Amino acid sequence: MSQPLFYPDRISVAPGDEVHIAASSSVSACTLTVRRIGKEEREVLTLELEVGDHPAPDEADRNGCGWPKAGSFKIASDWQTGYYDLELTASDGESSHHFICVRKSDDAPKAKAVIVLTTNTYAAYNYWGGRNSYAHVEKLQQGEIDPPAARSLALGELSWQRPLAHGQFAPPPGAPRLIADVVREQNGFPAPMGMEWIMQHQPSSYDGSAGFLGKWEHKFVIWAEENGYDLDYVSDHDFEMRDDVLDGYAVALLVGHSEYWSAKGRDQLDQFVEAGGNLASLSGNTSYWKVRWENAGTTMIAHKWNGEKNDPLWGDPERGNEATHLWSHPAFNNPEASTFGLSFLYGGYHRLAMCVARGSAAFTIYDDEHWALEGSDLFYGDQLGATVPLIGYENDGCPIRLGDDGLPVPDGGLGVPKNLRIIGFAPATLAESSRSVFPEMIPPEKTDELAKIAYGDGNETTQKRLMRGHSVMATFTKGNGEVFNSGTTEWAHGLAAGDPFIETITHNILARFGAERSDR
Repeated sequence: MSQPLFYPDRISVAPGDEVHIAASSSVSACTLTVRRIGKEEREVLTLELEVGDHPAPDEADRNGCGWPKAGSFKIASDWQTGYYDLELTASDGESSHHFICVRKSDDAPKAKAVIVLTTNTYAAYNYWGGRNSYAHVEKLQQGEIDPPAARSLALGELSWQRPLAHGQFAPPPGAPRLIADVVREQNGFPAPMGMEWIMQHQPSSYDGSAGFLGKWEHKFVIWAEENGYDLDYVSDHDFEMRDDVLDGYAVALLVGHSEYWSAKGRDQLDQFVEAGGNLASLSGNTSYWKVRWENAGTTMIAHKWNGEKNDPLWGDPERGNEATHLWSHPAFNNPEASTFGLSFLYGGYHRLAMCVARGSAAFTIYDDEHWALEGSDLFYGDQLGATVPLIGYENDGCPIRLGDDGLPVPDGGLGVPKNLRIIGFAPATLAESSRSVFPEMIPPEKTDELAKIAYGDGNETTQKRLMRGHSVMATFTKGNGEVFNSGTTEWAHGLAAGDPFIETITHNILARFGAERSDR
């Protein structure tokens, strides 16, 4: 038996749009099942397909598969906005998954709140065909090359016209979070969550970092639907195709791991907030990498560290602003903190491998009179989220100093707004200590380059300074709008755990920012 493989011709659609399915299978008789995924799974369509057996071309990860259409379907007018799982099952029982995001029709009444699915990040991590924007994952998994060699083969151009890596986008039940659930013992190795599951399923080191099913966005959507919030859906890829993605909304929501943003997306988000919209970023590592889309929106360009030497737009007098690298790179003069208030550059990892391996996984509350904490029963010095655990994996922050009143305030930082109001923070770091006796598990950041970007000089002193980061929870106003930033990828897991403090804060944010509840 072999798994049938497929992909839709587009990932974001509205009622009336037609979706074409390209597929390949050694078993010709296949069934496509479409389900909306939320608090419940609701099947909306089954379609019988006759699928041919087509080889995967060389460099399909870069150029796409180019398989012929096996079938198509139209988005019905009664399909609710949301994330839809597509499952193709062959008659021998083997199956694979893909997805579409269903938006509201342009003429349909909108909810006040919209979640922006992090599909740019999905694209960056998808390694079907071998490579993603980080490494040649398949060769690494098969033991053909070591991690440095695998990372040297990372792609700067990634096609949407290919299947998805199954372990990322349809993981087996019980997939663990990307965080150690307990602090490490003295001289002990920091074990991640779910070691039994990991040993059984042997996931790649990139499987947990992107995707919807069972992950951050899915957890948030379940909580939101259980609590009666009306949500519309768009994808961050929509910003490439439209100039009015956020028109008519009161609050835009980013959840989990919104790591990759284009200039078109950032521009629209800034305009939205400046004009009076609100942004709730329940995400970490947000907008770290700058990308663009080419080939009618089917190829994502993300040269990342190699932007200066590999991106043909680098230094172009007319299109240089579209080049790719870190958003904080001085060439763009638009660091991500100017939109989101915080940056991974000043944050890092917590309770991941040897990065703050004995951290509390909780924010220490400082500004206990902040509006977001109203009715939460949280006070100065309290811990928020230790039992979840709330802080882990990737976190955003800012340089911090204590003001005359003893409360933390931003101490500079690229793009960090002066009016940033820090609610709480916790330590985070960009790299494992060189004093650790354990093998390095976190792919090394280019700390000299990061320190040069952050502080103008990549010397030993500035690199050490950069390693002492924080996960920060904060708000600020921008134009006529306001931004809340959770500073951590793990906020949705706090909601899924039913933590009453995190739930109260989230209700406060959504109420202030204009989200509506159908049961109120």
